[in-house]
Amino acid sequence: MSIYTYEELKRYNQVLLISGIIVVAFNLRAALTSVGPLVGIIRETLALPNWSIGILTSLPLFAFALMSPIAPKLGVKYSKEVVMIAGMIILCLGLLLRSVPFVPLLFGGTILLGIGIAVANVLLPGVIKERFPNRVPLMTSVYATAMGLFAALASGVSIPIAEGAGLGWQIALGIWVVPALAAIAIWVYFVKQRTSANKVRMHYVYASNTKMWRSPLAWQVAIFMGLQAFLYNVMITWLPDILFDYGVNKETAGWMLSFNQFIGLPASLLAPIIAGKFKSQQGMVIVLSLLFFLGFAGLLVGDSYQLMVASVIIMGIGSGGIFPLALAFLGMRAKDGQEAAELSGMAQAVGYFLAAVGPILMGYLVDATGSWTYPLITLLIVSILTLIVGLGAGRNRVVSDDFAVESTN
Repeated sequence: MSIYTYEELKRYNQVLLISGIIVVAFNLRAALTSVGPLVGIIRETLALPNWSIGILTSLPLFAFALMSPIAPKLGVKYSKEVVMIAGMIILCLGLLLRSVPFVPLLFGGTILLGIGIAVANVLLPGVIKERFPNRVPLMTSVYATAMGLFAALASGVSIPIAEGAGLGWQIALGIWVVPALAAIAIWVYFVKQRTSANKVRMHYVYASNTKMWRSPLAWQVAIFMGLQAFLYNVMITWLPDILFDYGVNKETAGWMLSFNQFIGLPASLLAPIIAGKFKSQQGMVIVLSLLFFLGFAGLLVGDSYQLMVASVIIMGIGSGGIFPLALAFLGMRAKDGQEAAELSGMAQAVGYFLAAVGPILMGYLVDATGSWTYPLITLLIVSILTLIVGLGAGRNRVVSDDFAVESTN
């Protein structure tokens, strides 16, 4: 029987923990980005209007908003690992139900997978903050890049699985239960193998402090997170349909969305690291917001293939960097762990509720106008608002500075 030293066990558990974090991250976007290329097929198969497709892609975001204050409390009561496993189980159930060609199960399964993702979405940054306190920017880059990698893969293979392989949209959506099952297996194994020396309890603080909701900086961070998520979720939902209407075939449109996300992976990896090297991130906000603006402007100006490819690339770099930057703000705009937890709870609750409006609004505008002109103009306006709010969120301040000003008045 092999006998391991404490240091060997510690290194083993750390490698296992990093693997568990990465595999959980694989599941945080794939279930969402796999839908975009298939919306036309789903709409035709189930005779759904565009606005209902918008609701379908927004339901997980509403679940994120509702679960953000609840997941940390569950993590304290039952342990982060156990709740993470429960979230992945709920995600698996949601994926399977969503794959049934019956409208109530399609929407019900979508709600469940949103709940499952939300649980992991909230707890994973806490795990990183607890286990890697001196490497938060690096680990944020790792898990954000892992999210982006599988998000891109899911977008690209949806049409080939559904139509190329002839398996239908049900299998194309349901296949993402595989990485969810892998995450469950790793975390169950990790829970069983961890030693008493590694049992560190994480004490979460929820967004119940009313001062946080009175902080202008906290609102700027929350709204910045929401607006960039608004743009991203509209993009992954409707970009394939926009490209298809411009004459691109369905499979190519799906792969262009996939390419859009692959091209953003370097930005996902580098953005938190670069942000940590500067006291103010306003310059990064300007660059990344303008990339979104230019990408949507390119789609509005013309429908040539070259312009579409350029727009897809520009938006990919912008979206790849701006989401990790929003995540980094949750820690950088707080003075300590307690304040970061309160800011995180508020920002995710407000931000994802705002983000959920995006796909529904775009679907409604397309139904009402019959073209992509007004939806794209709306996205240009939202891009500008993202820049304006981001300039406030990117300042070299922490939310407690607002409290200090409040106490002196």
